[in-house]
Amino acid sequence: MKYRAILAAAIAAGTLLAAPALAQIVPPAAISVSGEATVSVPPDLALVEGGVTSEAKTAREASDANNAAMGKVLQALKGAGIEAKDVQTSRLSLQPQSAPNRSGPPAIVGYRASNRVTIRVRDVTKVANVIDTLVAAGANDIGGINFMVSQASKLLDEAREQAVADARRKAEIYAKAAAPLSISEEGSPGPMPFRKMAAGMAAAAPVAQGEETLQVTVSVSWAIKQAGQ
Repeated sequence: MKYRAILAAAIAAGTLLAAPALAQIVPPAAISVSGEATVSVPPDLALVEGGVTSEAKTAREASDANNAAMGKVLQALKGAGIEAKDVQTSRLSLQPQSAPNRSGPPAIVGYRASNRVTIRVRDVTKVANVIDTLVAAGANDIGGINFMVSQASKLLDEAREQAVADARRKAEIYAKAAAPLSISEEGSPGPMPFRKMAAGMAAAAPVAQGEETLQVTVSVSWAIKQAGQ
């Protein structure tokens, strides 16, 4: 009987000790909402793609011709004030060119060498000038233009504040809220692609950079005040 009494007392004590621990892991009443905001700003950075494609009967001839032509393009960019750190090779290839052959496998009739670079233009008003420089230097493979915002994170701070305020407004419709329990963010700015331009296109054509729209979405969990708090 004495042993049973001791065992019952131990179980009761363990239950009392476990009760606060169980109470601590019960999540507080909360409500989760999302807020959105956008900020429109003019881009201050552009990425321009351009290069040279050369064809010849042999791989050596195509490669040599391409290297010589690309050297002139790079020299022209340097003369136009584009720093070496703002020019990066984005594509380099040497491929055989085949012709249909009814009596067997396609025959190799020549080779095509390509070399394209991505140019970082830190003054978007000079994009047209950069394209003009490329074409004048012999570039025959002009790719797209991507306008970007270099300090997007700082510019998004205003949008973040607006998004949190939007989330708070929504939460207050459902309940009187206290401090937020957690915040997560979605959405990031991306470049604006432009269509590929033909190699023979007039380089002096005007380029309109417009504006970039930076959007941010925040998800916030708010603790709901209980009655009597």
